[in-house]
Amino acid sequence: MEQGNLLRNVPHEERPRERMIQYGAEALSHTELLAILLRTGTKRESAVHLAGKILKECGNLRNLLDMSMSELTAIKGIGPAKAVQLRAGIELGRRIVRSGNGEVVTVRKPQDAANYVMEELRYLKKEHFICLFLNTKNHIIARETLSIGTLNASLVHPREVFRAAVKAGSASIICVHNHPSGDPMPSPEDIALTKRLVEAGELMGIEVLDHLVIGDGRFISLKEHGYM
Repeated sequence: MEQGNLLRNVPHEERPRERMIQYGAEALSHTELLAILLRTGTKRESAVHLAGKILKECGNLRNLLDMSMSELTAIKGIGPAKAVQLRAGIELGRRIVRSGNGEVVTVRKPQDAANYVMEELRYLKKEHFICLFLNTKNHIIARETLSIGTLNASLVHPREVFRAAVKAGSASIICVHNHPSGDPMPSPEDIALTKRLVEAGELMGIEVLDHLVIGDGRFISLKEHGYM
């Protein structure tokens, strides 16, 4: 069946683009918004049905944040082009959240850094290791996600951390990662990695100010807890 014919068979109230124009984005469901990002469905199902299948596969909207290109393309009906469209939309949303109101973020205490990343990290289902790069005034001048997956020495190496820090021209860094369990208590691996990063920072002349572990609405500062 032609895509155009398939669209004509879809009731008007199930056409998300038309509904968005008529009622505004706020009136649309998660499925409808996702369908707009997909743009088209397949020969057998509409974009709305395909979007519903994606949400069913990932369980909820939050889990969609963590889905990789390979996980998306494993869903029948999602090819590389559609996966790219979805990942681009998700990443744009992340950047909007991070940008805040455009003001310079100054880190005076661990809570400031935790607030900067909390909403982005607290619901993720995989561990994300992020570095915040600061200037001499403790303003955040850049950030970079350096690994996704279980945190260990093979995934996060001081070489990669400080290569990124030098590239950003930072005077100091704050390391952050999340615990998908929601419990921010640092593991022995977290503590060991922190000590390696602090030692490397001393050699590089770039101070590691802190390492934060983000849980569900909670965080732990390894510095405040005496681990560094």
